Amino acid sequence: MKTSSSPAASSLTGRLLVAMPGIDDDRFRHAVILICAHDEDHALGVRLDQPAPGVSLADVLETLDTPTDDRVRGRHVLIGGPVERERGFVLHTDDWLSDDTSLSFGEGLALTGTRDALTAMADAEGPRRSILLLGYAGWGEGQLEEELNENVWLTAEADDALIFDTDYDTKWSRALAGLGVDAARLSSQSGRA
Repeated sequence: MKTSSSPAASSLTGRLLVAMPGIDDDRFRHAVILICAHDEDHALGVRLDQPAPGVSLADVLETLDTPTDDRVRGRHVLIGGPVERERGFVLHTDDWLSDDTSLSFGEGLALTGTRDALTAMADAEGPRRSILLLGYAGWGEGQLEEELNENVWLTAEADDALIFDTDYDTKWSRALAGLGVDAARLSSQSGRA
Protein backbone atom coordinates (compact mmCIF):
# COMPACT_ATOMS: atom_id res chain seq x y z
CA MET A 1 0.00 0.00 0.00
CA LYS A 2 1.38 3.40 -0.97
CA THR A 3 1.40 5.98 1.82
CA SER A 4 2.10 9.66 1.64
CA SER A 5 2.57 12.26 4.27
CA SER A 6 -0.07 14.91 4.62
CA PRO A 7 0.73 18.32 3.10
CA ALA A 8 0.81 19.84 6.58
CA ALA A 9 3.35 17.27 7.78
CA SER A 10 5.72 17.84 4.84
CA SER A 11 5.24 21.59 4.48
CA LEU A 12 8.28 23.80 4.93
CA THR A 13 6.14 26.87 5.61
CA GLY A 14 7.76 28.96 8.31
CA ARG A 15 11.16 27.26 7.94
CA LEU A 16 14.43 28.47 6.48
CA LEU A 17 16.23 27.18 3.42
CA VAL A 18 20.00 27.55 3.66
CA ALA A 19 21.90 27.20 0.38
CA MET A 20 24.66 24.63 0.13
CA PRO A 21 28.02 26.02 -1.07
CA GLY A 22 27.92 24.28 -4.46
CA ILE A 23 24.53 25.66 -5.51
CA ASP A 24 24.54 26.01 -9.28
CA ASP A 25 22.61 29.28 -9.43
CA ASP A 26 24.38 32.55 -8.61
CA ARG A 27 21.07 34.15 -7.64
CA PHE A 28 21.00 31.89 -4.58
CA ARG A 29 24.68 31.68 -3.60
CA HIS A 30 24.88 31.84 0.23
CA ALA A 31 21.13 32.46 0.39
CA VAL A 32 18.96 32.22 3.47
CA ILE A 33 15.31 31.99 2.41
CA LEU A 34 12.23 32.03 4.61
CA ILE A 35 9.46 29.83 3.19
CA CYS A 36 6.16 31.72 3.45
CA ALA A 37 3.95 29.15 1.70
CA HIS A 38 4.51 25.54 0.68
CA ASP A 39 2.10 22.87 -0.47
CA GLU A 40 2.06 20.10 -3.07
CA ASP A 41 1.57 22.60 -5.92
CA HIS A 42 4.10 25.34 -5.17
CA ALA A 43 6.44 27.03 -2.72
CA LEU A 44 7.07 30.73 -2.12
CA GLY A 45 9.85 32.25 -0.06
CA VAL A 46 11.81 35.45 0.46
CA ARG A 47 15.56 35.85 0.67
CA LEU A 48 16.71 37.44 3.92
CA ASP A 49 20.35 38.30 3.27
CA GLN A 50 20.70 40.42 0.12
CA PRO A 51 20.26 44.21 0.36
CA ALA A 52 19.13 45.94 -2.84
CA PRO A 53 21.99 48.19 -3.94
CA GLY A 54 21.25 51.89 -3.60
CA VAL A 55 17.70 51.48 -2.23
CA SER A 56 16.70 52.36 1.32
CA LEU A 57 13.36 52.07 3.06
CA ALA A 58 13.33 55.82 3.67
CA ASP A 59 13.78 56.45 -0.09
CA VAL A 60 10.85 54.17 -0.94
CA LEU A 61 8.57 55.75 1.67
CA GLU A 62 9.49 59.27 0.58
CA THR A 63 8.71 58.34 -3.05
CA LEU A 64 5.26 57.27 -1.85
CA ASP A 65 4.81 60.54 0.10
CA THR A 66 4.73 58.58 3.37
CA PRO A 67 6.10 60.47 6.37
CA THR A 68 9.26 58.91 7.81
CA ASP A 69 11.12 59.22 11.07
CA ASP A 70 14.36 57.98 12.60
CA ARG A 71 12.99 54.42 12.92
CA VAL A 72 13.21 53.92 9.14
CA ARG A 73 16.42 55.84 8.44
CA GLY A 74 19.24 53.56 7.40
CA ARG A 75 17.04 50.50 6.93
CA HIS A 76 17.76 48.47 3.82
CA VAL A 77 15.36 47.10 1.25
CA LEU A 78 16.19 43.47 0.45
CA ILE A 79 16.06 41.52 -2.78
CA GLY A 80 13.51 38.86 -1.85
CA GLY A 81 14.13 36.77 -4.95
CA PRO A 82 14.31 36.77 -8.73
CA VAL A 83 10.54 36.59 -9.38
CA GLU A 84 8.60 39.88 -9.79
CA ARG A 85 11.46 42.05 -8.50
CA GLU A 86 9.50 45.18 -9.31
CA ARG A 87 6.90 44.17 -6.72
CA GLY A 88 7.33 44.89 -3.01
CA PHE A 89 6.44 42.61 -0.12
CA VAL A 90 6.57 43.38 3.57
CA LEU A 91 7.64 40.56 5.83
CA HIS A 92 6.51 41.41 9.34
CA THR A 93 5.43 40.20 12.73
CA ASP A 94 1.74 39.33 12.95
CA ASP A 95 0.97 41.96 15.60
CA TRP A 96 -0.19 44.03 12.60
CA LEU A 97 -2.24 42.51 9.77
CA SER A 98 -3.95 43.96 6.73
CA ASP A 99 -7.52 42.71 6.31
CA ASP A 100 -7.69 39.97 3.68
CA THR A 101 -4.23 40.72 2.23
CA SER A 102 -1.78 39.48 4.85
CA LEU A 103 -0.62 35.89 4.65
CA SER A 104 -0.01 34.70 8.21
CA PHE A 105 2.39 31.79 8.57
CA GLY A 106 4.92 30.18 10.88
CA GLU A 107 5.37 31.39 14.42
CA GLY A 108 3.98 34.94 14.46
CA LEU A 109 4.96 36.01 10.95
CA ALA A 110 3.06 37.49 8.02
CA LEU A 111 3.71 38.62 4.45
CA THR A 112 1.76 41.52 2.95
CA GLY A 113 2.07 42.92 -0.55
CA THR A 114 -0.01 46.09 -0.28
CA ARG A 115 0.84 49.75 0.19
CA ASP A 116 -0.82 49.91 3.61
CA ALA A 117 1.89 47.55 4.88
CA LEU A 118 4.54 50.04 3.76
CA THR A 119 2.72 52.85 5.50
CA ALA A 120 2.44 50.71 8.64
CA MET A 121 6.23 50.22 8.67
CA ALA A 122 6.62 53.95 9.32
CA ASP A 123 3.80 54.10 11.87
CA ALA A 124 4.18 53.53 15.61
CA GLU A 125 1.03 51.37 15.40
CA GLY A 126 2.56 49.16 12.70
CA PRO A 127 4.27 45.80 13.10
CA ARG A 128 6.92 45.42 15.80
CA ARG A 129 9.43 44.15 13.23
CA SER A 130 9.35 44.37 9.44
CA ILE A 131 11.41 44.17 6.25
CA LEU A 132 10.60 45.46 2.76
CA LEU A 133 11.60 42.98 0.05
CA LEU A 134 11.57 43.28 -3.72
CA GLY A 135 10.49 40.07 -5.43
CA TYR A 136 10.32 36.53 -4.15
CA ALA A 137 11.63 33.04 -4.80
CA GLY A 138 9.14 30.58 -6.23
CA TRP A 139 9.07 26.88 -7.03
CA GLY A 140 6.55 24.90 -9.07
CA GLU A 141 5.07 21.53 -8.26
CA GLY A 142 7.75 19.18 -6.93
CA GLN A 143 10.63 21.53 -7.81
CA LEU A 144 11.66 22.39 -4.25
CA GLU A 145 11.36 18.76 -3.17
CA GLU A 146 13.66 17.76 -6.04
CA GLU A 147 16.22 20.39 -5.02
CA LEU A 148 16.08 19.14 -1.42
CA ASN A 149 16.68 15.58 -2.63
CA GLU A 150 19.69 16.85 -4.62
CA ASN A 151 21.12 18.47 -1.45
CA VAL A 152 20.86 21.99 -2.84
CA TRP A 153 19.33 23.25 0.43
CA LEU A 154 19.50 22.54 4.13
CA THR A 155 16.40 23.32 6.19
CA ALA A 156 16.41 25.06 9.56
CA GLU A 157 14.00 26.38 12.13
CA ALA A 158 13.12 30.03 11.61
CA ASP A 159 14.41 32.39 14.27
CA ASP A 160 13.14 35.98 14.57
CA ALA A 161 16.60 37.18 15.58
CA LEU A 162 18.11 35.78 12.38
CA ILE A 163 15.16 36.77 10.18
CA PHE A 164 15.04 40.42 11.18
CA ASP A 165 18.66 41.24 12.03
CA THR A 166 20.68 43.44 9.71
CA ASP A 167 24.03 41.63 9.69
CA TYR A 168 23.49 40.40 6.13
CA ASP A 169 27.12 39.43 5.46
CA THR A 170 27.14 36.72 8.14
CA LYS A 171 23.52 35.55 7.99
CA TRP A 172 24.31 32.47 5.88
CA SER A 173 27.15 31.28 8.11
CA ARG A 174 25.08 31.97 11.25
CA ALA A 175 22.14 29.99 9.81
CA LEU A 176 24.54 27.09 9.20
CA ALA A 177 26.03 27.45 12.67
CA GLY A 178 22.51 27.21 14.10
CA LEU A 179 22.38 23.75 12.48
CA GLY A 180 25.74 22.84 13.99
CA VAL A 181 27.48 23.18 10.60
CA ASP A 182 30.75 25.05 10.09
CA ALA A 183 30.54 26.83 6.71
CA ALA A 184 34.28 26.44 6.20
CA ARG A 185 33.97 22.65 6.38
CA LEU A 186 31.14 22.23 3.87
CA SER A 187 31.93 20.65 0.54
CA SER A 188 31.06 22.66 -2.55
CA GLN A 189 29.77 19.46 -4.16
CA SER A 190 25.99 19.64 -4.19
CA GLY A 191 23.14 19.93 -6.63
CA ARG A 192 21.66 22.78 -8.59
CA ALA A 193 18.83 25.25 -8.07
